[in-house]
Amino acid sequence: MDTLLDARGLTKRFGDILANDKVDLVINKGEIHALLGENGAGKSTLVKMFYGSLEPDGGEILWRGKQVAIGNPAAARELGIGMVFQHFSLFEALTVVENIALALPDPGKMAELAKRIESVSVDYGLPLNPADIVADLPVGIRQRIEIVRCLLQEPQLIIMDEPTSVLTPQEADLLFLTLQRLASEGCAVLYISHRLEEVKRICHHATILRHGKVVSECNPAKETPATLASMMVGADVASVSAGAQKPRIGEIRLGLSNLSAKAATPFATALNSISLELHAGEVVAIAGVAGNGQGELFDAISGEMPVAQEMIRIDGRPCGSRSITWRRRQKAAFVPEERLGHGAVPGLKLSQNIVLTRHATGDRLTGGGFVSTARANALEKHIKQEFDVRMSHDDPEARSLSGGNLQKFVVGRELDRRPAVLVVNQPTWGVDAGAAALIRQALIDLARSGSAVLVISQDLDEIFEIADRIAVISRGYLSAADPAEEMNRERVGLLMAGGAEAQGEVA
Repeated sequence: MDTLLDARGLTKRFGDILANDKVDLVINKGEIHALLGENGAGKSTLVKMFYGSLEPDGGEILWRGKQVAIGNPAAARELGIGMVFQHFSLFEALTVVENIALALPDPGKMAELAKRIESVSVDYGLPLNPADIVADLPVGIRQRIEIVRCLLQEPQLIIMDEPTSVLTPQEADLLFLTLQRLASEGCAVLYISHRLEEVKRICHHATILRHGKVVSECNPAKETPATLASMMVGADVASVSAGAQKPRIGEIRLGLSNLSAKAATPFATALNSISLELHAGEVVAIAGVAGNGQGELFDAISGEMPVAQEMIRIDGRPCGSRSITWRRRQKAAFVPEERLGHGAVPGLKLSQNIVLTRHATGDRLTGGGFVSTARANALEKHIKQEFDVRMSHDDPEARSLSGGNLQKFVVGRELDRRPAVLVVNQPTWGVDAGAAALIRQALIDLARSGSAVLVISQDLDEIFEIADRIAVISRGYLSAADPAEEMNRERVGLLMAGGAEAQGEVA
């Protein structure tokens, strides 16, 4: 096989932290190559050096056998390296063709570019209408824009970061067909994903990073998700168990009754007559593609978006217009999707972030106008130990933690309260297999202790692993929450693609 990219001894430091330690990596023409590792293993740092967003402190990059210095993303694209990011960089108020034109060095006339977009998108099974406004498009179509924009630059290597995290199973299958076709045409793909089943399914080779070093390489097709996970973490990953017995269902702890809310902005999603009863002892999961009302639903339940009083009840008490603090005093806890900035204040220490969410919940953190720093520090140490939150020193600022470790802290901070009701949005977003197993088991254990747990997630593997009942949200409508054993991925995928909306309208 012809070698496209050959990284030799790549090293990158950030102060005292060695993010990449003499990394060697070879990517061949026509290869789908997986890059795996825990949170903080150095994957993002490595690909940013390939794409020109970071400069190596040591080592060299060879492109088609010649040493190159990739000074910026434009230089990477000039070589033939493209990247599709996990978080989209699209202007919602602009059309598809306008968004793509902004990324091309010489887009030419808009009419001609529109024809090129139509031709390339249809040719690769990713059809787009160049005239569509991005704000009107579902997330799966938005990802098509990112991919087609990359393809129009005629890359020889495409870096993809968690590409299926916002797709339905049916959309993911179409993406896999596109990647396999690109590989058959000689284009290489560097594929980053925490979803090990899909890595095993489509990748030809895998390189595993741990603590900034390459620790293993393998053919994923000959491995299992469990063996891949153990290579990533350096030990066997504990399996998640819901217990041999069915959950003992108790009283209704959270009730939603015809919950409706208008879209707060032109790009938000309205909620339409959502009804749900969440019982003590169970985990109910809400599946859905991003941007279908999950954030708005979370904000309404948590109290960040007031609604009519009777639309939401916690342990029978109407609270639609009550504050977040009032709901917390009723033993409700909330974990938002955005951990840094919403779940934690970046510039505050972890102990101070604990005080922000638990000052009114009976934890004796405040009294007489004073904050008990000793109590806050003790809680910080306890959460760090219980949830394996890894940090360079005691009680650091929230922004100094890796994404996965901050997620473990934010989830652990709320679980440590043993709340009667827990609502968590994307509990394992972007975390590695070991951390995901820890969080998922903790959610199940909380429910089995008598709490009611509502999980909003885009990860179907996660949903089927932990949920007792599953509902689907689509364009602000919620389907019925049916027993997990009566659901399958195909049915959930169809509901995610619009079936929940139809079901909600009928209801």
